[in-house]
Parts: sequence; C-alpha cells; structure tokens
Amino acid sequence: MDVQEQAVQRRGYAAALRHPDVIHAIVDGGYGRIALTYIEWAGATSQATIVPWSLIDGAEAAGAFADELDTRPVSDMHGTSISGALDYAVRLFANNGYAGLRQTIDVSGDGPNNNGRPVTPARDAAVAAGVIVNGLPIMIRPSSRFIALDRYYADCVIGGPGSFVLPVNDRDQLAEAIRRKLVLEVAGRPAIRPIPVQATVPMDCLFD
Repeated sequence: MDVQEQAVQRRGYAAALRHPDVIHAIVDGGYGRIALTYIEWAGATSQATIVPWSLIDGAEAAGAFADELDTRPVSDMHGTSISGALDYAVRLFANNGYAGLRQTIDVSGDGPNNNGRPVTPARDAAVAAGVIVNGLPIMIRPSSRFIALDRYYADCVIGGPGSFVLPVNDRDQLAEAIRRKLVLEVAGRPAIRPIPVQATVPMDCLFD
C-alpha cells in the first residue's frame, strides 16, 4: 500500500481501538485483556514493529496504544511479501511475555504476494505453530491484473480454526471493517469467508 493508504489504515485501527464495541469485547473476553502489537510490512526483508507488545485491559490502555499508533511516522516501504510478514509476525510471539487463549495475526494488504517465498508455506507454518491468520484485503483501488483479492486471501492467506476474510471495497468502510474484525477476533466468533460466486476454480496462490 502507498503511504496515503497506510495512513488511512492506521487511523482505522486507532479509531477501532477507541470504540466501545472493541473495549467491551476485550473486557468481556476470556481473560478480560489482550496483548497487541502493530507491524507494517512490504518486501521480504521490509518489516517494522510500529507499536511493541502492549497489554490492553480497558479503555485507557487501548487509548494509549491508539495514541502511539497515531503519532508514529508512516513507513515508506515497497513490495508485497505476505509470506515475509507472516514469518516476521510468528517470530514475535516467541518470548513476548504473554500467554493467551489464542494467537492471531491480522493481515491487511492491497495485493497478492509478489516478493519472497510463496505465501502458502508461510501460512501453513504459522498455522502449524498454533497461530490463526485472518485477512483484511483492501480492494479500494483494485488492480486491473488482479481483482479477486478476497478470494486470494480466502484460498491462500488465511488459516487456522475460525479464520476469516473481511474485504474492504470502499475507503469509508475501512474503520468499520477493522472494528468488526477486532470484535470477531477478541470474542472468538466465527465469520463467513466471502467467496465470489463467479469463481469456480481454486485461486492460483503463486500469482504475482
């Protein structure tokens, strides 16, 4: 995603963390708290932790995380290595000081994996490590070469029990979609994977 899209996404996550629905989902969950970190990524070797692991146990902690997210400069990185992002994110769970009921990676992006190793081995390694991978494909400005990004995420990116895809087709939907996704994840509620009805064959996960 370009810098402008990343900034819009940042604001969407910050707004979601301040929303009462997300706060209620956290405090009413199994532990009454979650641990959260935020990373940005691009090519196979381009990942950055924007906000480190933080304990979110209510509105004050969630607001502090959102404030830090708002104030950090947006990364100017290039490339789309979903596999690199997954490998990086899985490593962050090791010795992070937290033990949760679920470990989840949210992947948000606007295109297929086109850099680094294939995405499915990285996804499968994450699932084998006990991590659930959910997807938020950003389809605001779809590529003329690749328009079925929601199907790609469903077939090639997400994995693990209850994993889901929540596509975004309009900029105004982004904050609401992020909020809904966080509530689903924290509450552990299943969601439906959206598969385009015109898609009759499996997606090519090596498309770049």
